[in-house]
Order: sequence, then C-alpha cells, then structure tokens
Amino acid sequence: MASTKAMIVPHVARHRARRDRWINTWQRYGTLMALTLLVAFNLAFTPGFRSTQAWSTNLTQVAPIVIVATGMTLVIATGGIDLSVGSLMAIAGTLAPLVFQASIWPLNQQAVGTSMAIVISVAAAGLFGWFNGWLITSRHLQPIIATLVLFIAGRGIAQALTNGGHIEINRPDFQYIAFGRPGGVPLQVILMLVVSLSAIGVMKFTTMGRYIVAIGGSRSASWLAGVPVTAATWFVYILSGSLAGIAGLIEVAIISSADPNFLGLNMELDAIAAVAVGGTPLTGGRAMVFDTLLGALFIQLIRYTLLSHGVPYAAAQIVNAALILAAVLLQRLGS
Repeated sequence: MASTKAMIVPHVARHRARRDRWINTWQRYGTLMALTLLVAFNLAFTPGFRSTQAWSTNLTQVAPIVIVATGMTLVIATGGIDLSVGSLMAIAGTLAPLVFQASIWPLNQQAVGTSMAIVISVAAAGLFGWFNGWLITSRHLQPIIATLVLFIAGRGIAQALTNGGHIEINRPDFQYIAFGRPGGVPLQVILMLVVSLSAIGVMKFTTMGRYIVAIGGSRSASWLAGVPVTAATWFVYILSGSLAGIAGLIEVAIISSADPNFLGLNMELDAIAAVAVGGTPLTGGRAMVFDTLLGALFIQLIRYTLLSHGVPYAAAQIVNAALILAAVLLQRLGS
C-alpha cells in the first residue's frame, strides 16, 4: 500500500506541474496564439481579407479602442477602473468643433484654431481625469463609484455643450487626424502605436511604472514603502482621461459629426474587454500593455470575421462576452 501511494504522489505532482505550465504558457502567449490562428483562418476562408483595404479597415477601427484601452490598462494595474472614458470622449469630441468653429480665429489662421481645439479638448478630458483621481485619493471613493459620476454626468455635459443636438464638421485640417496617411500609413494607426509603445516604455523603464504596479499589488504596503500613491493615482486617471480625449477627436473626425448622444458609447466596455482578453489581471498589480493591444485586435478581428461570414452583430457581442469570461476564469486558474 505504501509503495502504491509513493507511486501516485509523484504522478499527481507531475500532472499538476504540466497543468501549471500549460496555464502559464496560455496566460503569457494565449492572446497572441489566438490572434495568429484567427488571422490564418481569415486568410484561408474570408474573401478579401488579403487586401490592403481590409487590413486598413480593421486597424483604423481598432485604433481608438487601443488608445483608450492603453490608459485603462494602467488604471486597472493600480487596482482601479475608469467607467468615464466614453463620456470623456463625448466631451472632447463636442468641445473641439465648438473651439475651432468659433469666430475668434482669423480666416488665414485656421490651423491655429484647429491646434487650439485639439489641445483644449484633450486638456479638458485630462482635467476630468484629474477629478476622478481626486475623488479616489482625497474623497476616498471606490474607483467604480468615483468614475461612475462622470459616466453619468459627463455625457450630460457634452449634451449641454451642443444643446442636445449635434455639430456637423467639414474641416480638412482637423479631419487629417482620421484620414491623413503620412507615408501611406493611417495617422490614427500611428497614434495608436505611439501611445502603446510610450505606455510600454513607462511601465518597463520608469519609476512611475514600478509605482503603478506596486499600488495595484498592495495600496497600503505602497504607502508604508514611501510610494507616492496619490501622485501615481492621479497620473493614471489623468492619462486615461487624456487618451479618451484623443480617441474622441479621432471618432469625431471619422464621422464628420459631433453627436454627444452616441460618441464614445460603450467604449468603456470595449476597453475593459481588451484589457481582460489581453491578460492584465483585473485585480491590479500587473500591466500588460502590449497584450492589451493584441486583445483589442483579437476582439476587432472576431467582429470582422463574424460579420464577413454573415453572422449578426448581436452574435459578435455574445462572443465578446464569452471571451471576457474565459479570460477572467483563466486568470483565476493561475492565481
């Protein structure tokens, strides 16, 4: 009997070790592997997927999501959440045309008006992000409650700016954000890559990146270790708000209209989905920015694939929900 037990125990240990290795491998490379398989499927079975137009369409559609999700990744890494990003997109997107269409700019200085509109709109979104951080750090509200304030009120602010209507836009210099192609590459895709690479650099090579991860690991221990918890928390929420502002400007430039009722609608869900599918733990303590980019691309390509094969949009939403559930369950397996 004793010898039988001695044989079983090593077998169980080896089985658990293989399971743990599989889980760790999937957590590290699962999104990349799934994205690779999905691309291969489309190359083989989706008509027109090999065309430049198809790739350009997918990349330009996913760019605003990646930009917002990058900020969301850093927020979640601190153990927080930002539900206000969609509303901040609406605020920035409606504020910009109000600024550059104002009569304060001489006709021969339209570029100045456009530049100021971009700066003011992104700064305003960043200021609202600071407000989120203030509620969390100074008023000690839970992040989900603090950002819920602007999730509700922010869209109302945007609607008040336009008196409940929408603003038509015909401004080529402003819409270059959406339609410009320096070197043949869509400008919004370049912005997406710059944002992602910058965030990766912050997390890997700066003290602020280490602070963000430490806060997500344990806020109280970070306080005791001398980490500037308040400053780092403000940083991630200001960054998240500013990136939402940039995404809002891109969306407005694409559709040539600022409609606060729909601009940025459900973007917070898309961003959180990209973070979850990318593998960043929703409990904080780690920021996988590159994997968030892959997660957003995977979700976008899932939608494209289903729609290209005649599957209704509602089914794509169900698949997205299933992906989020699978990602969270996989994280719990590895914990």
